[in-house]
Amino acid sequence: MAIALEEIKRRLRMFAEVEARGVSPLYDHLATHAAEDDDVAALLTDARGGEARGTLLFAAAHRLVQADPIHPLSRYYPSVGGFDGVDSETWPLFRSFLLERADQAREIISTRYTQTNEVRRAALLYPAVAAAAKEAGGKIALLEVGCSAGLLLGLDRFGYRYQCDGGEQLTAGPAKAAVGLHCSIDVASGARLPKLPKKVAVAGRVGLDRAPVDLSDEDELAWLEACVWADQVDRIRLLRTAAAEQRKHAPELIAGDAVDDLASAAARLPEELPLVVLTSHALAYLGDRRADFVAELARLSSTRPVWWVSQEFYRAALETVLPGRDDLSSGDSAAGEPAMAVLGLTTWADGKPQVRALARTAPHGQRMTWLP
Repeated sequence: MAIALEEIKRRLRMFAEVEARGVSPLYDHLATHAAEDDDVAALLTDARGGEARGTLLFAAAHRLVQADPIHPLSRYYPSVGGFDGVDSETWPLFRSFLLERADQAREIISTRYTQTNEVRRAALLYPAVAAAAKEAGGKIALLEVGCSAGLLLGLDRFGYRYQCDGGEQLTAGPAKAAVGLHCSIDVASGARLPKLPKKVAVAGRVGLDRAPVDLSDEDELAWLEACVWADQVDRIRLLRTAAAEQRKHAPELIAGDAVDDLASAAARLPEELPLVVLTSHALAYLGDRRADFVAELARLSSTRPVWWVSQEFYRAALETVLPGRDDLSSGDSAAGEPAMAVLGLTTWADGKPQVRALARTAPHGQRMTWLP
């Protein structure tokens, strides 16, 4: 069912104000203009289901810029060597570039899913996975739902350096990790810094995605890079490093539905292992099936110990199991600050969820605030 144009424009406006502002000057600028432009916004009417979002529009445009890196628009795209900041020519150039390639853009938009495999989010997930592993008392199995290329499934092989407010540093992970991640961490009033083990023992890992990305396919890798915001070249470099490392330890990735195929994906992992299910900005794409996903997790917990590590906006995930916590909702981004997500850890006892909101988190892994 096609999304109405006014709803698409509303989503583009929200993308600019809540997700891109303060994070990506280029995408903030483009989304703000696209939200007022019927012709550009209408390109998203060909998107599937809940995919009609700014992230897909700008990924499609980014892929087309990658394919034509000498076009004048590329000077605003650091990912292809551009170094000009946003100015009065940026939007007119973007608009004409995209509308001249409207058929190609629609082809991408109608056949692709947004595949944001943000490696830095592993730094947000690691403390919660470590807490789950400690409670599990040993080796764990990881199941990532909405895994894209499965890069976060390698989080036990990454090195972590957390910079604290007072100058202290927390470190974790292998000393000679190929992928090193940095994250700022501070504490809310009444909270203490988490205790981080040097390693987590992962004895099995599986990824579930409606369209898993095969990193051995150059076109698939190019699409994954196109989904990274074009003015954030460090994210692209990190993606390439993690992709090269992942190819040495490729996990099993399963094509399937987050709700309908969750139990069968979990069954691919040894049943004697406690199961840690990861989601990172995946539930927004489930729409009104989020409660079904949580119900499926509860069903799984009746067959084996299950922990759900969620790094999502509150309304997309934790609200289902921890209602009434409006303090965790990002709402509109205040004073130009980017919206914050929530790191949650949920387990089940006698079918009832036991939920902890551990931290407020920047969506792309830059920083986190530990909660009481």
